[in-house]
Amino acid sequence: MHIPDGYLSPSTCAVMYAGAAPFWAVALKRMKNVFQARLIPLLSLMSAFCFVIMMFNLPVWGGTTAHAVGMGIASVILGPWASIIAISIALLIQAVFFGDGGITCYGANCFNMAIVGSLSAYAVYRAISGRSAITSPRRIAACALGGYIGINLSALCGAIEFGIQPALFHDASGAPLYAPYPLSVSIPAMLAAHLSLAGVAELVIGGALVAYLQRADPALLKRTAPGAAADEAIPADAVGWDKLRPLWIGLAALMLITPLGLLATASAWGEWGPEDLRNPDTRQQIAASSSNVAPPPVVPSGLEKLSTVWTAPMPDYAPKFLKSEKLGYICSAMFGTGLILAAWLILGSIIRLFTRRLQPTP
Repeated sequence: MHIPDGYLSPSTCAVMYAGAAPFWAVALKRMKNVFQARLIPLLSLMSAFCFVIMMFNLPVWGGTTAHAVGMGIASVILGPWASIIAISIALLIQAVFFGDGGITCYGANCFNMAIVGSLSAYAVYRAISGRSAITSPRRIAACALGGYIGINLSALCGAIEFGIQPALFHDASGAPLYAPYPLSVSIPAMLAAHLSLAGVAELVIGGALVAYLQRADPALLKRTAPGAAADEAIPADAVGWDKLRPLWIGLAALMLITPLGLLATASAWGEWGPEDLRNPDTRQQIAASSSNVAPPPVVPSGLEKLSTVWTAPMPDYAPKFLKSEKLGYICSAMFGTGLILAAWLILGSIIRLFTRRLQPTP
């Protein structure tokens, strides 16, 4: 679901950045109180969790892969606006340092996964959970279904962005300049992967974590449950590093098993590089996962040009100084998590400083 550089035209990328910007602005404005409540540890944890969970690629029939995002559980614990920023930061680290998703397409990827995914997952969660108690099984089902619907709406948005490119941007002969497949191919291909494996993974992750938190730390679910049953006297206090230690330990364990994500070796649909579109064997796999429609005989010129706009220092989560692919994947997970922690600490400091300056002097 990470759209690479070259698959969307520059004008499409500009529109998607413009579409995402108001949501980022509202999210940051609404998060002022969150930063004042000393929730940086929780925000960092959820952002890092989404980063790591996206490293677990799942094999999809037809020779492609897909992955969960964590948008369901992030929106339930943080609320939709904080979830938007948390996932956006994870996507930024992935794009800049690991080449997972394009720099030019960053606005589109955030719009799809962080914005559409978080808002829709949260809306479904609130609609299903209603005023049920924090420990009610309804909240498990609500988070699970919210994540499932959220990730599929995200995939649908990505499929539409892919699919409109050949119709809007082509040369005089009709050859596509960017993403090569129309809506009739992109929508079935994207939704097949996410309605099945990726969506089910999102559903299971969200439901399981809510069930765990209901027993271990229900206060983490209170913040987004203002209408919970009156007998739930669970405070939603500030969450420090010590209180989250068990969850950080769980995240560390998850990092150690990230090499499982390497078992699925193919690319996700729509994430092929120019070299894949030239390789005869890969072209057959691309066609098999695209309703048996072969890719264009020549790499689209716009895709070829924009695909080199940014070279990540550790592409594909494979640091060049490490010979072991598995060790490189683990180190990338740890390095990415460290970058996310630093990003949240810096962002929190900037927003607190900005808020203080805007406050009237007594």
